[in-house]
This record gives sequence, C-alpha cells and structure tokens, in this order.
Amino acid sequence: MPFAERPGAKLYYEVYGDDDAPALVLAHGAGGNRISWWQQVPHFARTHRVVLVDQRCFGRSRADEFAPAAFADDLETVLAAAGVERFAIVCQSMGGWSGLPFALRHPQRVRALVLACTPGGYCDETVLAAVAQTGPRIEAAGIAHTPALGAGFASRRPEMVHLYDQIGALSTDVELSAITRLFEPAARVSPEAAAKLATPTLVLTGGEDLLFPSPMMRHVAGSLPGAEIAEVEDAGHSIYFEQPERFNALVSAFLAGRGA
Repeated sequence: MPFAERPGAKLYYEVYGDDDAPALVLAHGAGGNRISWWQQVPHFARTHRVVLVDQRCFGRSRADEFAPAAFADDLETVLAAAGVERFAIVCQSMGGWSGLPFALRHPQRVRALVLACTPGGYCDETVLAAVAQTGPRIEAAGIAHTPALGAGFASRRPEMVHLYDQIGALSTDVELSAITRLFEPAARVSPEAAAKLATPTLVLTGGEDLLFPSPMMRHVAGSLPGAEIAEVEDAGHSIYFEQPERFNALVSAFLAGRGA
C-alpha cells in the first residue's frame, strides 16, 4: 500500500490509469475518503492518470492532528511520492482546502482547478455570514439524513444514503466537530490572496446545498479571477455522489477546454 510520509502525518494514496496520461487529483470532503470517488475513477481513468488521496485523519491516512492549514503541504508530499509535477485537481468540500491554497502557492503546477461545493478556504464577511447560518439552515430544512445530500436525492435513493454513511464511517480518526477548524485563521485564503489566482477554475454548486449554499458559492466564484460557475439545481452538497453523470460531464468538458 503506497503511503507518503511527512512530519506528523502518514498519507495514503492510490493511482489509476495510464502513467503517461495527464495527472488528475481528486480531493475528497469530510463526509468520505478516497472511496467516495467510486463513480469518478472509472470515468476519468480512461483519459487521465488519477491520483486519489486520503486526507489526513481520513481513510487509511494518519496524522498527529487534523490541521486544514497543512492540507496543501500534505498534497505536495503525496505528489512527490507519486511522481506528479503538473496536474489538474478536483476538490469536493473540505478537499478545496488542498486545491486552492496549492494553486496560489504553485500556479505553474496546477493546470486546472475545480471547486465542487467548496470555497476552498476563501474567506470574507459574506462567506463567514453564510457559514454562521449553517445550523439554522439545516434545522429549518427538517431533514432526517446527512445534510451533505440533497433532500430530493435522499427520498429517491435511500440505499445510496446508506452507502454514503458507510463510506464516511470508515474514517475514525477525526470527529466531525473538528471540521470547524476549516475556518480558523491559519486555514483561510484572504480576498487579497485569492485575487492573485492564475489557474483556470470551475466552481460547481448544488441548488439544494445546505452546507455551502449556491448564493455563497456564486459569491466565491465572483471573487476568483476568471472563474466559471455551473449549478446543478437538483443536487445538494455532494454533486459527485448524487448526480455523477452530470458531475463527470461538467468536469470533463472543463478539463478538455483547458487542455488537461
């Protein structure tokens, strides 16, 4: 099993596809691990060398602490171990804290960036205000399942809700309450820093997303130079899981347009 090690962390990763194909990194969110991408790997491995990473404290990865400010350095460690120099990256929710900071630090290495239902650490008053209302939004929705999935999807596909929960349950080294650390000052990307983004970026948002709602994500997209945005109206926070064919098509079209 391939692990990449750095001080305080032992990071598990997997690679699929042709070694000579363009590299594509998939960075999962807090509700899952590398297995979350089971509907994406067969699709993208036909055209890319796909690198999956278990974020620190998730899946098979281990770390001294859950530290979102270290995600970009974790990613660099995994890329070195996998022999990847230039790549595109698709980030789901928490995974955005790997992709956006890395693209800002190493613009020459990131061919394209997809922020799926994530601000990627971008933080201003609008984002903080939206995050502060997360609890009330979820309570008002009155849902009886994980808020990471849209209400419509949950009613249509209860078996998939069970699968989502089971994949998430494989990560036992971090309490979900620790996810609030995503917005600690050390993990934030300021508007001034974000204004320097030079990487072609696609922002995806779900019309039923209760965690990072569409108005907030549109604000984030407008704060990132040249970013494109696409909304999947009948999806919640996990478009990749709820609407995989639509997700894969949108990402593939974006990457193809960027020579990735």
